[in-house]
Amino acid sequence: MKVKQIYTGCLAEGAYYIESNGEAVVIDPLREVEPYIQKAEHNNAKIKYVFETHFHADFVSGHLDLSKKTGAPIVYGPKCKTRL
Repeated sequence: MKVKQIYTGCLAEGAYYIESNGEAVVIDPLREVEPYIQKAEHNNAKIKYVFETHFHADFVSGHLDLSKKTGAPIVYGPKCKTRL
């Protein structure tokens, strides 16, 4: 299993890329999604899910773009009320 934290100090935001057996998930993706896609392609992995654990008031998340570009469904918390 590979776990990589991507941290932006200026926003104090951490995202995670977790990969195992050719499948990957991205947790709280940053706005720029190409690094996740490139990492998965480089490792011959498929991004299966995008997890959005909370919404951010200080920046735009990349969850919608990453889902659109990879076909991976977005998984929200159980109490989330979204309009998709």
